Amino acid sequence: MRSRPLLSALLLPVLLLAGCAGVAPEDYAGESPEFRLEEYFDGEVRAWGMFQSRSGEVRRRFTVDIDGRVEGDQIILDERFRYADGETDRRVWRIRRIDEHTYEGRADDVVGVAEGRRYGNALNWQYTLALDTGERTWNLHFNDWMYLTDERTLINTAEVTKFGFKVGEVTIFFRKADAGGDA
Repeated sequence: MRSRPLLSALLLPVLLLAGCAGVAPEDYAGESPEFRLEEYFDGEVRAWGMFQSRSGEVRRRFTVDIDGRVEGDQIILDERFRYADGETDRRVWRIRRIDEHTYEGRADDVVGVAEGRRYGNALNWQYTLALDTGERTWNLHFNDWMYLTDERTLINTAEVTKFGFKVGEVTIFFRKADAGGDA
């Protein structure tokens, strides 16, 4: 009889950790519309976003104008950021599709290679960004989840961590320009 409480005490942490495994990109395999980066980002896209601290306080708001194009086996995303405080920034992504579900990307301020997995309407995109604060550079890990909700609208949420601890969250809404160029 004494072994049951001991067994329960040993299994409880395992069961709790198993419940924290999270969502996998494959979980969205049957969802539509299908999100293909090379199709969605081929052309002009406008985005609106914000960064929230781990307490939920909005720390930064921004818009992004993205010019995307496919060149051979690469997707080039030229992103021009405008922050609410007047600061501007630019990032150029070079993304390659590795297979049906896998992408990798590089940008000047990304440490190493970004990796993404896409199924159905969702993409999980992970990378480390070298964020220059003026005083020092912080290497922040981004775990982005992008969901295509209709042919023109993409929602992105990202958990931002440093040393495994949550720093904050980024939320971005993308709108693909229609045939007339209006986002």
